[in-house]
Amino acid sequence: MNEFVLEHQNEVATEQHKPKEMIRRLVWRMAIATLILMAIGSATRVMNAGLACPDWPLCYGELVPAKQMNLQVFLEWFHRLDASLIGISAIALFSLSWWHRRTLPNWLPWASTFALFLIVFQGILGGLTVTQLLRFDIVTAHLGTALLFFTSLLIIGIALTPYQGTGNVGKLPWVGLTAAILVYLQSLIGALVGSRWALHQCFGGSQLCGVMYSHIFGLVPPTVATLAVVFFSWRTPALHPALRRLANMAGGLLILQILLGFATFRLHLQVEPLTVSHQAIGATLLGVLVAFTVLALRDWSTSREIKAYSVVNEGVESAEL
Repeated sequence: MNEFVLEHQNEVATEQHKPKEMIRRLVWRMAIATLILMAIGSATRVMNAGLACPDWPLCYGELVPAKQMNLQVFLEWFHRLDASLIGISAIALFSLSWWHRRTLPNWLPWASTFALFLIVFQGILGGLTVTQLLRFDIVTAHLGTALLFFTSLLIIGIALTPYQGTGNVGKLPWVGLTAAILVYLQSLIGALVGSRWALHQCFGGSQLCGVMYSHIFGLVPPTVATLAVVFFSWRTPALHPALRRLANMAGGLLILQILLGFATFRLHLQVEPLTVSHQAIGATLLGVLVAFTVLALRDWSTSREIKAYSVVNEGVESAEL
């Protein structure tokens, strides 16, 4: 009889785990596709392909503009195709989260709703980018929203990933959160520099140099914060290996990002792959810091629960004595 009950409980647990695992895999695929989408968007801007398709949402009035197809048209068309697939995936995520809400964490349906809102807003900004002829504030908001959507997916994916913390994180969650916010703000300034072609204008006639230099000197706070994540992770004993790996990865990406930025500046944006890589590595660094922060917060929450449980047990033992 006991074996029958245990078998039934295992079957129920497995059935409840399936929607969570399916959603987790979907979210990770969407996050990877979003990172690729941002890289393609950067390539579209660098290659002056932002208006290669003069209309929206179609391209030359067609789903596939075969007659007009060239490298620039392909970049813009493929950018829209990837965005559409991500939008469909966001609808699927929203639907699955609400359909299986009884077997999922309470926060997940609302998080998927927020992600769907972001991708819809992102689509609207994408349309305005074309119809408003690449207006710099819309282009900047377009990338800023994409980064928010990307980080939202990472938060959902990391929160659904099995993880057992060690309870030894100290203030690392808040250091990681600070670094992630500063990197995000620096990315927005970088988007503004790119959307206004500030580097070209500054080199060409000393125009918009203030915008460019704000990005260069704005590098200091996120660099210090990211290095603090690495330093305190090294100094924290018994830190979970996953957190230590993420911290080391953030440090490596930071160094690579600085080198790419320096090379891009010295070469006056003449090497397009460098510029695209600079954008992609920046987004990846943000993603790693977000992943680090979410795991560290989970670890910190676990330590708080353990401490609360210990206090309750001590109180019960004292009462018994």
